[in-house]
Amino acid sequence: MQSESTGLHKGLNAFHLWGIAVGLVISGEYFGWSYGWASAGTLGFLVTTTFIAAMYVAFIFSFTELTTAIPQAGGPFAYSRRAFGPIGGCIAGYATLIEFVFAPPAIALAIGAYLNVQFPGLDPKHAALGAYLIFMTLNIVGVQIAATFELFVTILAVAELLVFMGVVAPAFSFSNFAAHGWAGESTFSLAAIGGMFAAIPFAIWFFLAIEGVAMAAEEAKDPKRTIPIAYITGVLTLTVLAFGVMIFAGGSGDWRTLSNLNDPLPQAMKTVVGESSGWLHMLVWLGLFGLVASFHGIIMGYSRQIFALGRAGYLPGFLAKVHPRFQTPHVATVAGGLVGIAAIYSDNLIEIAGQSLTASIVTMAVFGALVMYGMSMAALFKLRRSEPDLARPYRAPFFPVAPAFALAMAGICFIALVVFNPMIFAIFLAVMVVAVAASHFLAKPVETAPAATLDPVI
Repeated sequence: MQSESTGLHKGLNAFHLWGIAVGLVISGEYFGWSYGWASAGTLGFLVTTTFIAAMYVAFIFSFTELTTAIPQAGGPFAYSRRAFGPIGGCIAGYATLIEFVFAPPAIALAIGAYLNVQFPGLDPKHAALGAYLIFMTLNIVGVQIAATFELFVTILAVAELLVFMGVVAPAFSFSNFAAHGWAGESTFSLAAIGGMFAAIPFAIWFFLAIEGVAMAAEEAKDPKRTIPIAYITGVLTLTVLAFGVMIFAGGSGDWRTLSNLNDPLPQAMKTVVGESSGWLHMLVWLGLFGLVASFHGIIMGYSRQIFALGRAGYLPGFLAKVHPRFQTPHVATVAGGLVGIAAIYSDNLIEIAGQSLTASIVTMAVFGALVMYGMSMAALFKLRRSEPDLARPYRAPFFPVAPAFALAMAGICFIALVVFNPMIFAIFLAVMVVAVAASHFLAKPVETAPAATLDPVI
């Protein structure tokens, strides 16, 4: 029997889920990716992004099989635990938790920085705190309200990116895009290869967190039908937008002036239409919607992951409490928010390997994502062998080639990230080892997931 304390409200349709899938990621189309140009140049970064986009398409088409077969709020945690037992579940669960808890502070600070430009007297950290308080509250008062808001801001953010491409398109020149396109040089070289590997995290930023839809699976109407629609249309939407903004921005002028900025799109548009254009003011103001969509969506994701780990006994059980009126994981929402707020007020006070805390926690989030991707694809292969009769409403196309490609690419990206970020990797590894060891020796699993989708430990 499903306990009253752990039952989530089922109110999300395919359109809501598409909004979550795209909204989780879409801030990555607005900022962050252009740092990849500084490492790889436009042409080198285009190659890197092509491989990363292929990885994500293969991953999502394969990951959807797991999400529809085991539609639980734990997402990758549930799949890996079913495939590999408690230790496998811990590794995937905590890696996902690191990804989703550490990404929001960076986005919140970007929101604060944007508001500070418009209102210079407003402290960016206080604005980031305000963003946390507002969107944690919105997530708590009801999943359908939260998802409807997410859908609204996501549609606005997508529309704005299309407007950006349309406005700068007349000024596009391939010669601008290709100039100095190989790690700042005009010709391909070994340095360009190193730059392409160094740029991997920034290409991942185009797509990071799309897998968070899996954590809303228990709240979806007819998940076997709606989740595949949302995932596939979502990853295709993001792929088109990623290449569109990158190519049009790079070809609008001298891309080197945009490669170390947090606002490459407004700056690219400024070179085309001038500082006084209404198009530019629209982009600057509505650009906030892209940040809000991702921030709000990732709060939804981390709260479900904390909830699932608490429900399974791998985190304290009180984190699995559901609000008696709104049927949302309110304690988990607040707990993850407290970690993010602490990170916000530690920014500029702590540096890791010469990087700000914000940059370091973004890299930590990417480490968590890559571990989760690898564990999920390994779980897909394992469950195909160990549970051939498991109901699979959606089966991964091009199996085993697509998931094998996604798994191999995740491994390559992980190695590259370790090479270029050894100190942050050491911290990530230490956190994972401590978390998994503590869960193994101290946790007392008390799974109360819906019986129809209960994932037995193998």
